[in-house]
Formats: sequence, C-alpha cells, structure tokens
Amino acid sequence: MIEKKQILEAEKCVLVGVVQKDQTELQVKEYLDELAFLAETAGAITARKFTQKLAHPDSKTFVGKGKLEEIRDYLTGRDINLVIFDDELTGSQIINIEKALGVKTIDRSDLILDIFARRAKTAQAKTQVELAQYQYLLPRLKGMWKHLERQGGGIGTRGPGETEIETDRRIVKEKIALLRRRLAEIDKQAYTQRKDRGEFIRVALVGYTNVGKSTIMNILAKSEVFAENKLFATLDTTTRKVVFDATPFLLSDTVGFIRKLPHHLVESFKSTLDEVREADILLHVVDLSHPAYEDQFNVVNKTLQELKVTEKPVITIFNKLDQYEKNTFDEWLNEEVKTQILEELRERWENDTLGNCVFISALEKRNLEGLRATILNRVRRLYRERYPYKTEFFGISLDDEDAAEFI
Repeated sequence: MIEKKQILEAEKCVLVGVVQKDQTELQVKEYLDELAFLAETAGAITARKFTQKLAHPDSKTFVGKGKLEEIRDYLTGRDINLVIFDDELTGSQIINIEKALGVKTIDRSDLILDIFARRAKTAQAKTQVELAQYQYLLPRLKGMWKHLERQGGGIGTRGPGETEIETDRRIVKEKIALLRRRLAEIDKQAYTQRKDRGEFIRVALVGYTNVGKSTIMNILAKSEVFAENKLFATLDTTTRKVVFDATPFLLSDTVGFIRKLPHHLVESFKSTLDEVREADILLHVVDLSHPAYEDQFNVVNKTLQELKVTEKPVITIFNKLDQYEKNTFDEWLNEEVKTQILEELRERWENDTLGNCVFISALEKRNLEGLRATILNRVRRLYRERYPYKTEFFGISLDDEDAAEFI
C-alpha cells in the first residue's frame, strides 16, 4: 500500500492560492474560503491564507521562490505542519515545495480525495475513491513515494533491468486494472437494481455540495438521509419512493459537485453519476444565501453538460431563502422594499430558467407546498407523455381540468 499523506484531526494548516490573469483577487479569496471549509471538513484548522499574483504558475514551485520564503518565515516557530494549495500540483512541484518549507504539502485534489476516503461507507464508494486515489498518484509517482509494499514480493516481482520507479508504476497500473474490474462488477449490479425499479418516473437531486439536497430529500421523502453542514456529507446515492397526491415517483439524492472536482473522481464515480444520467427530472438545488451562488449554479450546469444531461427537464430550487434575507436585508429596511427586492429576484430567475424555479427555505419549511406542487405537475406531465394509457396503474387521479388536457 502507498504511504499516503493523511490529514490529522485538529492539524493546523496554511492555504495558498494564485491570482492568475483571468481571475480577480475577490474570486481567489472566495476560492480560499471554500478551501478552508474543505480543510475543516477533513479535520484541519486554517491558521492563515496566502495569495500570489502570477500570470502563470511557476513550473518549479507554483508560487515562486519569494512567496515560498514568506510562507517559510511564517511557519518558523509555529506548530503548523501542513500546507494546502488550491490548485493541482505536479509531483516535482510537491517535492520542491516540501524541500523548501520542510512540511507536508498537498493540493486541492488530494484534499478532496482525503475527504471522500473518510466519507465512503459502502463497497462501491470505497472502491471508487481508491481507484481515484491511484489514478491521481500515478503521474506523481516519481520521488513522491518513500515506500511501496509489494504484496507477494520475492522472485518475479522485478523484471530484468527494471528500475524501482518502473516496478512501482507497473504495480499501480495492475492495481488500477483490478479496481476497474471490481467496479465494473459493482456497476453491473447497480444497473440491474436500477432496471428493476419498473416504470416509475425518476427524479434526482443535484447541486453544489452543501446546498441542502439531503435536507430537502428528508422533507420530501420523509426519510432519514444523513445531512450535515459539511462538504460531501453524501457520497452514496440514496433512492426513496415518494407519493404526492396518489402519484408515485422515485427520488434520489446524489453526490454534490464542486469547483475543480478532480477528473479522476468524476470518472471513478461514473456509476453513482449514472443516477443523474438516467433520471427523468433533475432538481437543481442552489444555496441562495451563498455570496458566490451564481458561480456555483454555473459550475453545476457545466458539470451537467460534461455528463451530457442538459436535455432533461430541470427544476431549480433556490434554497436557504431565510439566510439570504438575513444576509441581504438591514433592520431599517421596510417590508415594501424587501418585497420588491424578492420579487425582482424571482422575476430575474424565472426568466433565466423559463419559469422552472421555486424559492424555499428547507430549514424553516417555507413554500414547501409550492415545491411539491411544482414537482408533482412535472412528474404527472411526464407520466402522461410516456404512459398515456397507464395513468390509473400509477395511481394518478385526474381532475376535470387535467382530464380535458389529457384528452
């Protein structure tokens, strides 16, 4: 097994970000705030954040010699032994940085993989994360691994003329192939389970991590899905049967997306993301109270484009309306002005989503009836389109207006 850099509980760290030519200082500040939340989720405590303006990252140390000296001076005499970079580092950059600073160094992708490894509970999630870790580490092998166990070592484990690094690469590639075969078997079982769900309309919750998907899942499905104010609280897809006004459908809670989600993680979580691909309707949950909620909205849409699911019906759920009001409204603001601000916000997003949006507060249970009605109307419409002669079979009771439209 690989000697992996694990993040210890209550370990102190510093964060490092680079303001590149296509970014602003405010954006990078928000990125580092998110990185701090990721570090907190992994159990680390952020002591300080460093930023550096560069047109292009330095090929050897990412931030340049001067900034590294500034970071080293800060670390001297302090109980801090972890540095986290917000961008992906190469193996040689990690080696050079650790040599200059004398402390453990990881990047954003490694941090996210660490969190996923801690959160993985099922055999499927554990296999997916392990595969992503090996794929991440393979191009960084040179000089990064101090030790690699060779299970079943001895004669035959090292070919004639092979260097140690070549042997390590071969072992890791074999491990990746083994994990892919194992995951293919798990995927096959998961696919069979999904096919056995019959002709129910399938609805999937998607969105940036920590926007309240699991809380909404618990409210709509009256279930006990784990929900926590930390990033990636949910890794494994949870599916529940929900019935609104005698109309049944399947509702799934999926893993949250995030900016700069490691490519290997997306690839290895393909089977989990299949729940999104195979859904009939997507519920895109947005944290309206987050200062960068529009960026998060765009990140999710970009990820959905990469998954090639943009043609599906999408209902955008703007959650945490209560927190948005606390963040936006001053005490002296009168009710008329507050109402006008909210109305303009709704009009703007109704135009952008072609009317397919709803504003709620899951925490305060505000406008949940409006959310249920929006979902129900879309689900019923799909049932009518797909199974026009089976509405009674699915328990759909049509009132006079619905019946006239159906006929």
